[in-house]
Amino acid sequence: MKTLSVAELKAQFSEVLTQMAADGEPVAISFGRRKEKVAAIVPYRLLQAPRPRVLGLLQGRARFKLHKDFALSDEEFLSA
Repeated sequence: MKTLSVAELKAQFSEVLTQMAADGEPVAISFGRRKEKVAAIVPYRLLQAPRPRVLGLLQGRARFKLHKDFALSDEEFLSA
């Protein structure tokens, strides 16, 4: 994976995208004096599609209990 600083990326953005489209290699972006890698640009085809959410995932694992003294009339509920 090629690494570029923010300044290099800004100066060569079009070339980086063209090269990425050609070879499909992600590019890491470094930032600051320590050149710490903070982000990456990856080709769109390598992105994973979000997984569908499963309903009832926690069914049977969580519980709740309403206390006997918890009661609201319709008027109290609507005015709250």
